[in-house]
Amino acid sequence: MSPSDRGTTGSTRIKRGGNSKLSTGPVSARPTRAAKAGRSAKGNVNALMRRVPGGEATLRRAIGWSVAGLVLVALIGVASFFGLPGIVHMEAAELAARAGFEVKKVEVHGTDHMDETAVYSIALGEVDRSMLNVDLATLRDQIMRLSWVKDARIARRLPNTLVVDIVERKPAAVWQNQGKLALIDDGGAVLEAVTPDKMPDLPLLVGPQANNQTPRLAKLMETAPALKPVLAGATWVGNRRWDLRFQSGETLALPEGDQLAAAALVDFARLDGINRLLGRGITRFDMRDPDKLVLRMPKGSSAPALVGDHPPVSQEKPGGGEEAAKHAPTALASKDQG
Repeated sequence: MSPSDRGTTGSTRIKRGGNSKLSTGPVSARPTRAAKAGRSAKGNVNALMRRVPGGEATLRRAIGWSVAGLVLVALIGVASFFGLPGIVHMEAAELAARAGFEVKKVEVHGTDHMDETAVYSIALGEVDRSMLNVDLATLRDQIMRLSWVKDARIARRLPNTLVVDIVERKPAAVWQNQGKLALIDDGGAVLEAVTPDKMPDLPLLVGPQANNQTPRLAKLMETAPALKPVLAGATWVGNRRWDLRFQSGETLALPEGDQLAAAALVDFARLDGINRLLGRGITRFDMRDPDKLVLRMPKGSSAPALVGDHPPVSQEKPGGGEEAAKHAPTALASKDQG
């Protein structure tokens, strides 16, 4: 047999110069899309874990704590549903009381004007109660309803004392309405009733709703500070304007509106500084009309001549001032009259 014959029968012929290769092993299948997606997801997870500080161990601990937190929340919800926290609190309160932590004393501080008995009557309702069972917020709300109390702070002082610190309202004026007198603060809050023989040395406000106008009057008087020390009282007329009364006995009628009233009061303060209007026997100054100044004089007297820049001055006709007479305060309106 020739060599050429052996080449054709005993072996596989390979074409010279060709690029094909013959594989004698099994043919492998191409990767599926699912396998590729799995490898991609695993790669992303590995990349994420490499970014987490501490790696896989830290991530596992975080997952474990999250699961534990969810379980704890679920347990708290179940306990609350069955009222277990309230039962535990009551037991703790009873244990505290048996150990001596229950209210036995009350201390009240900061009461200069008010009767502190009212505060004690509220706070002493907590005596013999466990310190843990004292509701400080509710107790404060009850004390804040007292007329003199502007603010209140309540604290537990172990083992057995409640401490109440009071911030009192400051009396600013006396309000007269329908023949009754009451002490009020600078915001118009009524503090307590007063009698004519025990009236404090404070301005007297007269008229319905005059107490609610206290901040407004204070702002008005700030425009003429020289007149504040000699102000004896004020009447809120018709729920729209002020009549001011001075310690020397005169009345000043101001116009309606805050700006007009302030401008008139400033003009009056200027005229008084030049002419000394107060204390000259003039009964009433009427400045409701910005274009004129009307004076009421005692019977038989004439209006004085004024110097300086001022509107035309006229004397009130006999029988005038009906509005002022209609709204004039009673004898209680003057502290000097009693």
